[in-house]
Amino acid sequence: MAYDEATAVRLRKLLSARPDVVEKQLMGGLCFMVGGHMCCAVSGRGGLLVRVGPDAHQAMLSEPQAGPMEMRGRIMTGYVRVAPEGYASGAGLKKWVTRGVNFVTTLPKRTAAKKAVKRKAPKR
Repeated sequence: MAYDEATAVRLRKLLSARPDVVEKQLMGGLCFMVGGHMCCAVSGRGGLLVRVGPDAHQAMLSEPQAGPMEMRGRIMTGYVRVAPEGYASGAGLKKWVTRGVNFVTTLPKRTAAKKAVKRKAPKR
């Protein structure tokens, strides 16, 4: 299933002032990484995925239009799925994206992945 391209355009516009944003095709949707960490994503299954962190997770679930993010039958603590009605307005989308950005900017900066080290074949 394809993600909502109109929402992706809206997210790009909201995050355009940040130099540390990278888009990646992940989890059947389009993910927006901030400082190397997943911040939010337009889901291929519908809705907006937002990383709010484990401490805020339960409180965010009480928000209208927010529900748990589930992957392969497992609830992903620290992430919520927001129904389209929750970000239909510009203010609604900004509120959720700001929550995601506020959380991921508390995380340590990610560095480039370490290169694989070649192992020597064992001597016979």
